Amino acid sequence: MLTGQMLLRILLAVGLGAAIGLERQLSGKAAGIRTNVLICLGAAVLTIISQELGHRGGESLGRIAAQIVSGVGFIGAGVIIRDRGGIHGLTTAATIWLVASVGMATGAGYYALAVATTILAVLVLLGLHHWPRRPGDVEM
Repeated sequence: MLTGQMLLRILLAVGLGAAIGLERQLSGKAAGIRTNVLICLGAAVLTIISQELGHRGGESLGRIAAQIVSGVGFIGAGVIIRDRGGIHGLTTAATIWLVASVGMATGAGYYALAVATTILAVLVLLGLHHWPRRPGDVEM
């Protein structure tokens, strides 16, 4: 049964995932708005399910969270590319991992944590985008 609290959680996950994904989209990265929204939403839904199963006496709360982290790590690994020019996609992979944590926080009802994390992530992505690199640094 979909409760008002569940609906609030998944809608917030969509909004926060979109906020981070918008920066990635505008930066021309492979994982843009849709990818980040879907990862955030999926993590929120799985966290809600995990909590609901936990309330019924199941021991799935920690196991589902661990599987979210592992599964998202696999997705993140898929965006990392190594070529002659260096390694590309590390920031996008880190963003995917972070968006899953925002979704998990939202799904668990930690709204302030999810919003604060999203604000900080967007500030880091925007503010450090033009940070000067030293020769030999890995390109992100």
